[in-house]
Amino acid sequence: MIGSVFIVGGILTFAVVVINLILLKATAADKFISYFPNHIFVAAGLILLLVATFVNESFAGAPLGGWGIASLFAAAIGYVITAIIDAYMNADENIQNA
Repeated sequence: MIGSVFIVGGILTFAVVVINLILLKATAADKFISYFPNHIFVAAGLILLLVATFVNESFAGAPLGGWGIASLFAAAIGYVITAIIDAYMNADENIQNA
């Protein structure tokens, strides 16, 4: 059970980081649209954790609480990676404009 939660967390992390990188490249530097997938994963993770307290179901070998934890993990790592890359992209633009 815990192995499947790790696998789901890794897959969700990869997916959210790829989506964030695409949005970072596609939007302007002063927009924060690239962080919205992380917000969605946080909301989904909290909802899944809430539902898991009432419903004892599992999907793909992981219970709903595991999916919620994996979603929150993916969002946290996605926030960190997106913030670092966004900061470096903005720093490069500020150096070029100076």
